[in-house]
Amino acid sequence: MSKQSRVAAVAAAAVVFAFTGTAAAQQQSPNMTFFISSVGSPFGGDFGGIDGADRHCQMLATRVGAGGKTWRAYLSVQAVDGKPAINARDRIGKGPWVNSAGVQIAANLEELHAPAQNKINTENGRAETGRMIPSRLFVVNQHDILTGTLADGTAPPPDKDMTCGNWTKSGNDSQAMVGHHDRMGLRDDDASKSWNASHPSRGCNAASLVATGGAGLIYCFAAN
Repeated sequence: MSKQSRVAAVAAAAVVFAFTGTAAAQQQSPNMTFFISSVGSPFGGDFGGIDGADRHCQMLATRVGAGGKTWRAYLSVQAVDGKPAINARDRIGKGPWVNSAGVQIAANLEELHAPAQNKINTENGRAETGRMIPSRLFVVNQHDILTGTLADGTAPPPDKDMTCGNWTKSGNDSQAMVGHHDRMGLRDDDASKSWNASHPSRGCNAASLVATGGAGLIYCFAAN
């Protein structure tokens, strides 16, 4: 499938989701500047590139009345083929960011990347629809959020693919760094409780992302 076809399919999937009964009950959140996507790409870690991931965020935000802002996916891009890396933290503006319930999750980039200061957790890590994303305490666990990013918000070094081929792969030949939005993990260490850099996924197809503990969801931030 070509890149253009993948992008179109991702957009179509989001449109279909937007018109389901669940979407019809979505609350309007014009002041929201942060959410976790209620749905991922139908191709796992393949969003048709980082621009496709941005469009995914923009479309979901538009469905709940927050489309007047410029939305960016909190994803990094690794350096490849002479092209420089792109850091997730450099893409999302300067803050502050509030969720659909009006709770400020961080005032600025420094607070966002300070584990003891930001307020991303099970209660506040909500989708654009307002629903809470299931954590490890739920029957269905979706706490793995795709980031492809190190804890400080920068891209991983280029020696190992940690971004699903810069968000163009959906197989088991690559991985992506994920964070735990619920700040929970099986291990009692700081990494397993990181919102943006807990561990690599098992693969980049949808089944592997589910098996790891997620659903291919991404963080979306308003950059303006």
